[in-house]
Amino acid sequence: MKTYSYPKFVVYIIISFLPLVISKPSNIYLDLTHVDSGRGFTKLELLQRMTFRTNARSTALFTKTVKPTNPLSTPIHPGNGDVPYDREYLVSFSIGTPSQSVMLTLDTGSDLIWTQCVPCIQCFEQGLPFYNPSNSSTFAYLSCLSDLCTSLSMAACHQQCFYLYEYGDGSATLGSVSTETFTFGSKSKVAVPDISFGCGFLNGGVFVSNESGILGLGRGPISLISQLGFGAFSYCLTSLFGSKSSPLVLGPATNFYNNSIKSTPLIRNPTSPSFYYLNLTGITVGKSLLHIPPSSFELHDNGTGGVVIDSGTAITVLNDAAYKLVRKAFIHQLNLPIANESITYLDLCFTLPKSSRNVEVPKFVFHFENVDLELPSENYIYEDRSSQELCLVMISSGDTSTIIGNYQQQNIHIFYDLQKEKMSFIPAQCDKL
Repeated sequence: MKTYSYPKFVVYIIISFLPLVISKPSNIYLDLTHVDSGRGFTKLELLQRMTFRTNARSTALFTKTVKPTNPLSTPIHPGNGDVPYDREYLVSFSIGTPSQSVMLTLDTGSDLIWTQCVPCIQCFEQGLPFYNPSNSSTFAYLSCLSDLCTSLSMAACHQQCFYLYEYGDGSATLGSVSTETFTFGSKSKVAVPDISFGCGFLNGGVFVSNESGILGLGRGPISLISQLGFGAFSYCLTSLFGSKSSPLVLGPATNFYNNSIKSTPLIRNPTSPSFYYLNLTGITVGKSLLHIPPSSFELHDNGTGGVVIDSGTAITVLNDAAYKLVRKAFIHQLNLPIANESITYLDLCFTLPKSSRNVEVPKFVFHFENVDLELPSENYIYEDRSSQELCLVMISSGDTSTIIGNYQQQNIHIFYDLQKEKMSFIPAQCDKL
């Protein structure tokens, strides 16, 4: 496959961004589809793929590596059952007039909204037709002086604004900065004009064949939630082993405005401003509050450490000090033989007794500032009677970083209040919402 060097006119520009002001509805309702949904994988295969993707994602987010001189020369990997990916949830909507369908990966760890566009110099395979701006009456290029263009750290002007946006896994997109009408809605259609996005014509890296780009929902000024100006969003992730979609609400969730609902602060990391950080103060396993040093979860001045909640990470990754204590507690409290080798690829698995008796597993509680979140057992335990295995669905980061993954977020309605900079949790049956 040919690779292309990105244009020499790409330069670094760092200028402040002014929020976009647009007319908008009070809420937008969307459906999230898990990347492996409907692809015929068994529960074991799904868990194996989650483990692979988690390792790739956590390494990409927190390992400082030297990036290639030309990130767009990264080989394109089309989706198949053998290659791990760090993508988790897809969201469908349409752009343009008349509308053209897109399917983007939801990413709370990045900001740019982009989709592949024709004419494509280098594009990965996707299930939908490429978006064609020449077929839309509402498409427009943004000038080099536009807010979006000047907010991008890698942008350049060559008669119009161009961008280069890189991801930690080596993927990258290059294209023109544009505006378009976006039409959203799983319950009713809502058209929102003048959404700024990237029209990518040179895209490389690791992508699955049913996505056409990425929907950035991070904390930065160019993300969709910032452009809409809602100041809040929420989601409720259905069972990862089920087939139902998960609801995503852009805008305030009225059922959270209840004095009995406790919230925990959202923390900012100046070195990674897109991510949503939380203050995790401790962990309980069973009846034991583990003696994890408070410094284990601290966000350090150099930007390392801390605790991120992330839509793009499948399985929770605990910092090494915390994971060792959690692992030790489960070994002690379950009192089952440790499996020598596990086909799940998880670190800690036990051999179940041959009898059909149920095994009582210890409870697991995250202690955030102001909020104690007790997880349902299915959010941290995988049990397979056919292979006689019971596994802890968490792994170690090997360093000081911690990520709360979406396996642990199942059937919990999670509300991001960006105006008050706090997060709330409500246990829910997400497929009933």
